[in-house]
Amino acid sequence: MPQISTESIYDLLKEIKDPEIPVLTVVDMGVVRRVEWAGDLLEVDITPTYSGCPAMDVIKREVEEALKLAKIKAYKVSLVLSPPWTTDWLTPEARAQLEAFGIAPPVDGTSDKSQLFAKPIQVKCPQCRSEDTRLVSQFGSTACKAQYQCNSCKEPFDYFKCL
Repeated sequence: MPQISTESIYDLLKEIKDPEIPVLTVVDMGVVRRVEWAGDLLEVDITPTYSGCPAMDVIKREVEEALKLAKIKAYKVSLVLSPPWTTDWLTPEARAQLEAFGIAPPVDGTSDKSQLFAKPIQVKCPQCRSEDTRLVSQFGSTACKAQYQCNSCKEPFDYFKCL
């Protein structure tokens, strides 16, 4: 039987949603790092958004189930920690989906070290688009998010932290 192309495998894996943010796929998040054939063995590398991310067991299991459904007989799904995941790996589609879902996407080109050195970054409210927001807590509903509030519309919202 001929091998399925890696592009087709990526398309298949685009159906797998992140368990914590179900509007995002694991491909658009950049969690799926590599899909490559090594002879008859399909190798898939996945990387957590945070070390110790509790969603990785679920993601790995769902990747394996998708490969089984595609009738791929020999595969290996590996957890790869280096280099660590970064928000730079989010696709433009993922950023738009975050905002549409009510989570402010990471501010481009920044990692938020403002607590140590500078004034806080300006995070745009995903509800009213105001930049008049404030950090409420560095820790949101999951480890990869912070909690903000808009000073204009008063709505609280999650911010997907830059890494």
